[in-house]
Amino acid sequence: MGYGGYSYEAHQAITTARSQLPAQQVFTQRTCHPLMNPLGVKYRESRDSAEHPQTTSIIFALDVSGSMGSIPEQIARKELPTFMKALMDAGVTDPQVLFMALQDALGGVCPLQVGQFESTAELMDQWLTWCWIMGGGAGPYESYDMAFYFAAHHTKIDSYDKRGQKGYLFMTGDEPCYDKLDAKWTKQFLGDELPKDMPLDQVIRECGDLYHSFFLVPDPGRGKQVAPFWRKYLGEQTIVLGDPSDTCAVAAGVVALSEGRAANLDVVARKLAANGMVADRVKRVVGAMKPWASSIGRG
Repeated sequence: MGYGGYSYEAHQAITTARSQLPAQQVFTQRTCHPLMNPLGVKYRESRDSAEHPQTTSIIFALDVSGSMGSIPEQIARKELPTFMKALMDAGVTDPQVLFMALQDALGGVCPLQVGQFESTAELMDQWLTWCWIMGGGAGPYESYDMAFYFAAHHTKIDSYDKRGQKGYLFMTGDEPCYDKLDAKWTKQFLGDELPKDMPLDQVIRECGDLYHSFFLVPDPGRGKQVAPFWRKYLGEQTIVLGDPSDTCAVAAGVVALSEGRAANLDVVARKLAANGMVADRVKRVVGAMKPWASSIGRG
């Protein structure tokens, strides 16, 4: 997938038109959309083409349980065009975006939903708004492990296969994860036969072979509760946001720094300000990124 050109103006028009609509009219699914059911899916593909010869593959894996549903809403109402514009202004080439939605497999219903990698505003928006924002929560964990596993074993990206350049996976969440990927659930919801449960550190390590993986905690309050758990597995790639609305801005900054399109956080801050972000929010976004940026020498 991933054909067609991106138009910031078209994308902004889509989000502006729905900015005041109730969430139920933006996300209309009341069950898993058949095309987002990952059961039996072999691969989701991010491929180069004449239109997009140097693709950059990006996954947003969005927790849609409980209060985490506010992040998909913010992305759909406002933030996704800003994310794409920030990437392109920074010189990130040919971004292709895939949306996943996740919650707890313990509930027995749709723990993972998976779209396609897309390049156009209309198709990105389609997959995002096809996500079923489930709410609730069956237990103290969410099945983040299944999303990591799917990315590692059921995606093909030319950026890595042709050029050895990893993609990016941004996972949002406010809970810890099961310490093992359950083989029974993997068979039930993905169709994969595992010989036994897979330890979480192995699942994340295998995903890390293909993607720069980040866990974005929505705010400092929840960061105190859950960031220590995720730092055991992802280190400073666990980023605590100043506010849930900063998800896309932080992700864009991470990609720009990682790809060498911004030399340091000062450059990121100037680009965000040039795109119209107010000074207090620029400071908040850059502050959230600082521990990770410093760890790679770009603070």
